[in-house]
Amino acid sequence: MTTKVLDESKPLSSAFAPLATNQLFSARHSEAYWQQATRCIDLVRRKVAQVDRPFTGARPEELRGLFQAVDLDAPLGSLEPALQELSRLYLDDAVYFHHPRYVAHLNCPVVLPGILAEAILSPINSSLDTWDQSAGGTFVEQSLIDWTAARIGLGQDADGVFTSGGTQSNLMALMIARDHYGASLEGHGGNKHEGLSADFRRLRILGSEVSHFSLQKSAAILGLGYQAVMPVACDDHYRMSPESLKTRLEECVAMNLIPIAVVATAGTTDFGSIDPLEEVAALCREHGIWLHVDAAYGGGLLCSRRYRHRLAGIEHADSVTIDYHKTFFQPVSCSAFLVRRRSDLRHVTYHADYLNPRCQAEAGTPDQVNKSLQTTKRFDALKPWLTLRIMGADALGEMFERVIDLASEVHDELVRHPDFEVLLDPPMSTVVFRYRPASLQEVERHEPERHETELDELNTHVRSTLSRNGEAVIAATRVGGRLYLKFTLLNPDTSLKDLVAIIERISHHGQAWCDAQTPTRAVAS
Repeated sequence: MTTKVLDESKPLSSAFAPLATNQLFSARHSEAYWQQATRCIDLVRRKVAQVDRPFTGARPEELRGLFQAVDLDAPLGSLEPALQELSRLYLDDAVYFHHPRYVAHLNCPVVLPGILAEAILSPINSSLDTWDQSAGGTFVEQSLIDWTAARIGLGQDADGVFTSGGTQSNLMALMIARDHYGASLEGHGGNKHEGLSADFRRLRILGSEVSHFSLQKSAAILGLGYQAVMPVACDDHYRMSPESLKTRLEECVAMNLIPIAVVATAGTTDFGSIDPLEEVAALCREHGIWLHVDAAYGGGLLCSRRYRHRLAGIEHADSVTIDYHKTFFQPVSCSAFLVRRRSDLRHVTYHADYLNPRCQAEAGTPDQVNKSLQTTKRFDALKPWLTLRIMGADALGEMFERVIDLASEVHDELVRHPDFEVLLDPPMSTVVFRYRPASLQEVERHEPERHETELDELNTHVRSTLSRNGEAVIAATRVGGRLYLKFTLLNPDTSLKDLVAIIERISHHGQAWCDAQTPTRAVAS
């Protein structure tokens, strides 16, 4: 690829010059802002009204050429041709999470108040790192933190900050747990000032064997390495086993290792399973270990009147991750990290004279940067704020309850089907299964290993065919080394009828694959 060098001797073209001087958001251009914003909104409105499938099935190689033809050094000069290009390059082949047959990842359709909040926060463009850049925005974010902490039950001393997502929140939790341990050592001035203590290679983080991969990423970033994460075995429902956790803690003592944190998951990515928080918390208290609860997925239960009890024990956590952009139906990104004791946030604080001098903190100025890994921070808190002020928490809880109930219904539907294997009753809104047709039973009896390999190939084919045809977007994962399909349900508009239709297409494509393999099997036998 060649790099284009701009010829600075040439003046701006007549088409570009007005665009360059008239596109700055200000009172002077408020009418242009209104007209262009309305045009963009109308484009999305019309596009969404036309969407009849969650995805077109476009492949990377099919879109790559379109982008290679775009010259970013040759501006189009006005909004209309830019929107036409954007439609062709992005909107036409976007993955639409609002479609009822998108049931893949933990991506939710978003509520209107959250979208409207984006329309407010983006042009004003507040940065919530310091009070003098955000004013009332600071109190909006703090109010959401206080509200969430109260729903969790963390107590009056709790605090927190909005983050970019669960990965950043989990990183903050483990960093603070690491530094909390470091601060307890005699003769060590703390990790912030002196770096890691001499025994850092002995530090361990314990999480279930199906916990989020951000634990490993965080351990690497924190200088502890992947090896610092000790997996804890799960029970038959993919929940952390308290007995296995106890054994792991005893192993740490025997091996002269230092467990600094236990991460319990309230809603695993693959299964939606919730660890036994009460029992895990009791073991953490017994051993004096930091307890972090990753409730990125299950946090929406805080708004549920019927299912809130599934989070029993979360109130004992030292820190908690919440993703509003999952089960609170907010636009990405919108997440938070909370701690039981606000003083623990000191481990992320650094005072810069030009931004957040110590004297401001001592005077009580609420600078959010004092408790954040980020400096520049979007005003993402406005989205759940406006949602709560318009809809209320109960409405969000009822939306989440609807997809939890739907997961139970489709689970029962799959169990009744002779050609499907279902892994477990859904703990929340995720259903893990695979197509396992009776026509392959002969292979299973005589060649079990070959049978499993064929099932992997079959289910991989089914998933990719559904996506390629635009019929549905479903997820996949591996359990015990074998590939399973997954419905991740976060859309209250998805119905059992939609899911039954997907099941029928899975059966159709699966049977077609089996029919195509029959001659091959005959030759092999």
